Amino acid sequence: MNVSNKTILITGGGSGIGFATAQLLSQHGNRLILTGRNEVRLREAAAQLPNATAIACDLNDAAAVAQLVSRVQQEFSDLSLLINNAGQAYTYQLSAAADAASKAGEEIATNYLAVLRLTEHLLPLLSQQPEAAIVNVTSIVAFAPSAAVPTYSASKAALHSYTQALRHTLAQSTSIRVFELMPPLVNTDFSQEIGGANGIPPQQVAEELLAGLEQDSYEIRVGQTAQFYEFHRASPAEAFASLNLG
Repeated sequence: MNVSNKTILITGGGSGIGFATAQLLSQHGNRLILTGRNEVRLREAAAQLPNATAIACDLNDAAAVAQLVSRVQQEFSDLSLLINNAGQAYTYQLSAAADAASKAGEEIATNYLAVLRLTEHLLPLLSQQPEAAIVNVTSIVAFAPSAAVPTYSASKAALHSYTQALRHTLAQSTSIRVFELMPPLVNTDFSQEIGGANGIPPQQVAEELLAGLEQDSYEIRVGQTAQFYEFHRASPAEAFASLNLG
């Protein structure tokens, strides 16, 4: 896929992987729409990039998403790449007192259901473009869960499954390509509670995403995820144990 001179929407685009991706894509002449809940952070991010627009939106709010989509349709009718990057995670241990259902409800709302909602709303617009794609950002834990982020892992596994089904379905009737970006631990503010300082830089994730798009690699397994994927195929139990050492 050609990733130059396109109009691209990135959720969670104000920081971390989203902002690193926006920085790299801006160097290729793309017009960027950055969205997320933190308006101040989004505006600061957009101010650092040529041809970037910040649009604050709570992706869990159906009415807010409808307003976002309406604006995109009116002002960015050539949208051809949607990057579903926004996420939420709780670090905790499953126990009788964990309140897992509440935490999982928030994670699934952001990491899974919000992706379905926004994607569905934007499919008609993406379908009008000569070349279009969707990128869903999952994780290494889509293959095997980390007990430190148990329900976050489950939400990413659900998104992995949805992404496969969406890719298959859209290939039957549209030219929209569906990619999955699967990073390992990344050093962002988002991941500090689970040892993010030991993770790879978000710029590496952005670079491997761009390469994967250009090469039409539909599952982009970044860094350690590529090795873990092969390990998991060979021995799921050992792969799970390695992810949960200590």
